[in-house]
Amino acid sequence: MITRTRLAAGAGALLAALAAGLAFPAGASAGEPTGQDAPKVDLVLDVSGSMRARDIDGRSRMAAAKQAFNEVLDATPEEVRLGIRTLGANYPGDDREEGCRDTAQLYPVGPLDRTEAKTAVATLTPTGWTPIGPALLKAADDLDGGNGSKRIVLISDGEDTCAPLDPCEVAREIAAKGIGLTIDTLGLVPDAKLSRQLSCIAEATGGTYASVEHQDELTDRVNELVDRAAEPVVTPVAVQGAAECARAPEVKSGLYTDREEFGQQRWYRVDVRPGQELRASVSVAADRAVHPDYGVLLRAVTVHGREIVRGEAAGNGRTDVISTGLRYPKPDRDAQDAPAETVCLAVTNSFSAASGVKTTPGLPLELTVDVVDGPSQASDVAAFGLGRGWWLLGALILTGFLAGLVRGWLSRWRVAVWRTN
Repeated sequence: MITRTRLAAGAGALLAALAAGLAFPAGASAGEPTGQDAPKVDLVLDVSGSMRARDIDGRSRMAAAKQAFNEVLDATPEEVRLGIRTLGANYPGDDREEGCRDTAQLYPVGPLDRTEAKTAVATLTPTGWTPIGPALLKAADDLDGGNGSKRIVLISDGEDTCAPLDPCEVAREIAAKGIGLTIDTLGLVPDAKLSRQLSCIAEATGGTYASVEHQDELTDRVNELVDRAAEPVVTPVAVQGAAECARAPEVKSGLYTDREEFGQQRWYRVDVRPGQELRASVSVAADRAVHPDYGVLLRAVTVHGREIVRGEAAGNGRTDVISTGLRYPKPDRDAQDAPAETVCLAVTNSFSAASGVKTTPGLPLELTVDVVDGPSQASDVAAFGLGRGWWLLGALILTGFLAGLVRGWLSRWRVAVWRTN
């Protein structure tokens, strides 16, 4: 009994150690400095009179937005510098010129005091116009300076009321400045005109648009976008995938962007030498209204069409980005001076556009490729991802098996001796 207990404890300890090695691979260090300034986010909230409407889970749009903001403020990562700007919060009159200047910084972009920010949000009351264009221009100024990521998250329940200052043109103007600012938009009502305007704003800066009709959806979306701002800034390289592997562009380790039509397949090529490991991942974003239930498939294929490995993921409309990845360790039993193997990466999506939604340009696609030196024996990685710990686990299993045989033989010998006596 003691032997079994010790054996079980040893196996548990080994499996725990191996799991720790998988969860925290060598070279990875949490909280490691990135060399970038702190990421900045400006939440821009529509506080116009229409936000009084009670059509979000039986509550007013304003009440739902306030609750979502409170939950987002609680979950904001410490490293994010967050601010809040309003539009239509202060001027209740009919003077259009005055109403179109009604945008104010409710909480400055900087280190977050959660209590102070929540107190400021609590004071908001639906009031005036919907000056989206002027608010975006001011929000861009709020985020000025530094080389970290910059993101505006615009939440509105209606179209801009301050034309001819077209907010879509404003977004293009911001993008043309080359300051690396992304605008994401969220619509609080399923309105076709609002959807077109907010989609255009987001598309101009490489951002995303989503329509939300429930308070929990709003919280989830804003949280997701704030978290995304905290990710390290990497400058992507534009690439155009081909319709077949033979014509695909060659990619090396790095981050790439492309556009993929609905239901389309895009091909890329990467060289992998013996003893190296290919790690690839892809994200496809729904930057316009799409039907729920969609997926993305990433395959590594030989130039002769044989599939090596695949990664796939499915979505149901809860998030606007879907991602998957794969790993392929190239065996090092081949001669080290052997030529590199060309691996074809195929990206396929099963998104479908909602009625009346434009299908061009294609959906934003981000492809990450990393070719690294693999372990000396590729089988170490192939063996369930345990690395060299596979051999230790195998030895432990063998030892346990032999111990069981010996224990069984001793038991039988004792029974035989007892019977003879």
